[in-house]
Amino acid sequence: MASQYQHDVVIVGSGAAGLSAALVLAEKCKVMVLAKGSLDSGSTAWAQGGIAAVLDAGDTFEDHIRDTMVAGAGLNRRETVEYVIEQAPASINRLIELGVPFNTEAGSLHLTREGGHSHRRIVHVDDATGWAVQSALLRAAEANPNITLRPDMVAIDLIRDRNAVDPQGGRQVWGVYALDSGKGGVEAFTGRATILATGGAGRTYLFSTAPRGATGDGIAMAWRAGCRVSNMEFMQFHPTCLYNLEVKNFLITEAVRGEGGILKLPPEAGPEAGKRFMPDFDERMELAPRDIVARAIDHEIKRLGLDYVHLDISHHEPEFVREHFPTIYERLIGLGIDMTKAPIPVVPAQHYTCGGVRVDLKGRTDLPALYAIGECSESGLHGANRLASNSLLECFVFGDASARDILDRYDDLPPPPPVRMWDESRVTTPDEEVVIKQNWTEIRRFMWNYVGIVRTDKRMERAASRIRLLTEEVDEYYGNFRVSKDLIELRNLLKTADLIVRSARRRKESRGLHYNADYPQVDPVARDTILVP
Repeated sequence: MASQYQHDVVIVGSGAAGLSAALVLAEKCKVMVLAKGSLDSGSTAWAQGGIAAVLDAGDTFEDHIRDTMVAGAGLNRRETVEYVIEQAPASINRLIELGVPFNTEAGSLHLTREGGHSHRRIVHVDDATGWAVQSALLRAAEANPNITLRPDMVAIDLIRDRNAVDPQGGRQVWGVYALDSGKGGVEAFTGRATILATGGAGRTYLFSTAPRGATGDGIAMAWRAGCRVSNMEFMQFHPTCLYNLEVKNFLITEAVRGEGGILKLPPEAGPEAGKRFMPDFDERMELAPRDIVARAIDHEIKRLGLDYVHLDISHHEPEFVREHFPTIYERLIGLGIDMTKAPIPVVPAQHYTCGGVRVDLKGRTDLPALYAIGECSESGLHGANRLASNSLLECFVFGDASARDILDRYDDLPPPPPVRMWDESRVTTPDEEVVIKQNWTEIRRFMWNYVGIVRTDKRMERAASRIRLLTEEVDEYYGNFRVSKDLIELRNLLKTADLIVRSARRRKESRGLHYNADYPQVDPVARDTILVP
């Protein structure tokens, strides 16, 4: 088995949060960055929107704070919101210094406005801001001699004091065990501090805009190690994701509805086929807020037993459609759908994980020397619903904050001890990979049907029952066979589903992204849902 690799700091995740932290730490530390797949395969590169910051003369920090708190349905922690928003302009400047080519107009940054924002405050690089940011951060990290980047390393579990050759009975985290999915074998990566920047848990659901690797790894690992997790019931759903069994994460932008796209029932709806249903739910029809449109689509799908609904913009001139939506048009043509002549099959899709590992303003978790930043964390910024374009901002601010906290405390952080190597002496090679695939599919389907956009106590009880049975199966399988990427992800996916269901069952109200038909009221006092291992 491979030796222990020791660095000053170990970072799990190579997206905006992880690389932001690495670049600050590299001023003084040797940093190891582990990526589960390729170095640019995380959620950051997929972000179409931009980054919110107060940069316009008529805008104020207080306005941005208020917009964030309103979106978060009062569940945000105000000190976090103030801190992040006040740090935003400096974060944008750092990205400009790294070479991110933000759009400009008349010599100034071009600012757009998105839903929920009272001012133009979104800096962007066309409709591919995430890719530009990821590319700039990667270039800087690859050029830095103090940063080592390891792709294809699948984190399994945190290395704790009990994994030391000579345990001291403490709660210290010393790093992470990770599987080299390319070469095989499990390696131990240790350091004085460990940062989880592993992204969200979107793949817990059948339909998600998140990349394939968003299986809640950091959240599950932190929970197993003893960290509190909070507000996992708040999953943000995008109303219109392409329904395609082969392509499960292609967004159909809200601009299609903004330019006159109409939501209709498909032929499978029988006598109601072709009906425009949004007028039944909101006077703003297709232009209602995301959560209302998503709930309306979900309602019709469940009511009629449909797989999808139709989004139709074919009543516009073909040239208008092709000119306004060139990327979507080309992608759909490749799948045999001509949006100038036919409707697009769409479903709502999980879009962002608002809950996660509970952290403070420095990104510190409950365990010594363990930090969590970005989408895997619950910092108090988003509350019960994320305001558009605040997510990338959170990555930069907390990446910087966690790194500077480690640098400030570095001399007081003890060096890692020798740790025990991963033991595979009592396991065998899996003989039935189909078990993993079957369980993965089952989790995503019952989470979608029972713990999705609209929930009820009975549906969530069914989900909890399935999770109990699957946990026995997966634990037995994990204990008997060598780890693989799929098995590691399945284990984390199931634990994340468990945390979502437990959190959702505790909330006896409907607030923000959590809607329980049995408790439609909003309680007068906003309270976090905090789970303790």
